[in-house]
Amino acid sequence: MHTLYATMGSGNCYKVQLLMRQLDIPFRVINIDVLKGETQSPEYLAVNPNGKVPYLVLPDGQGLGESDAMLLHLAEGSHLMPTDPMERTRVFEWLFWEQSSHEPHISPARFWIAIMPEGRDERADQIAVWHERGNKALRMMNEHLLQNDFLVGNRYTVADIGLYGYTHVADEGEFPLSDYMGICKWMDRVRSMPRHMPMMEIATAVAA
Repeated sequence: MHTLYATMGSGNCYKVQLLMRQLDIPFRVINIDVLKGETQSPEYLAVNPNGKVPYLVLPDGQGLGESDAMLLHLAEGSHLMPTDPMERTRVFEWLFWEQSSHEPHISPARFWIAIMPEGRDERADQIAVWHERGNKALRMMNEHLLQNDFLVGNRYTVADIGLYGYTHVADEGEFPLSDYMGICKWMDRVRSMPRHMPMMEIATAVAA
């Protein structure tokens, strides 16, 4: 069985859980509380020396870090990973973009606004930058999704799961999702996929 070390409420952790659920891959979750510093505990660092979540331990004992690397590994050979070379490359492109131009702005804004609001005021200038850059990413996504039902090949793929993780909770970071109708309709399509489960429900359903 796969074991995922994860934090509840993390989009990066959620998307890995969602993929495994939708591919019917048996897994368990071990909760790691980032706010309590558990990622830096000796016990966790013995599992993942990088001290971050998520971290996936495969059934053969090998460990894998980086959420989108996990998605690509788990989706390989499934209906969620295209076989056409260019479509596969487009999946990689969207996932690399998610970690370079999307998540680094949407995730921290959400964290300091919705999860740790007591630290918001002292980060006001940085939050303004995150909002500017995050909205730029959302506009790019929205333009694509106004013309396409899904991100790659006009069908649901692992790229959609990767981008859904933090996009669907971006409003918690005060990103105006209602302004992005392409994204809103896409999120409805993602939620309609078989075996979809919301973030907090899937976290509590499989937690160890």
